[in-house]
Amino acid sequence: MTAILKLKYFLEKYGFHVSSRVADKLGMRASNVRLSFIYLSFVTAGLGFAIYLTFAFWIRLKDLIRSKRSSVFDL
Repeated sequence: MTAILKLKYFLEKYGFHVSSRVADKLGMRASNVRLSFIYLSFVTAGLGFAIYLTFAFWIRLKDLIRSKRSSVFDL
């Protein structure tokens, strides 16, 4: 259990330091920077899923428009 706590303290010490340095450069609070990173991660994950659904809809629509004919007499 101590290895997990050491990893947690290491990440808190050096991982949060990145967001605080970015906040210092931008002149804002570090908690707002962390919150914006969280929101940005949700937006990018949702965007990928939306693109996937759009492509699936287009492929389904293409298949409905161009139905495959098995013989010449199906015209």
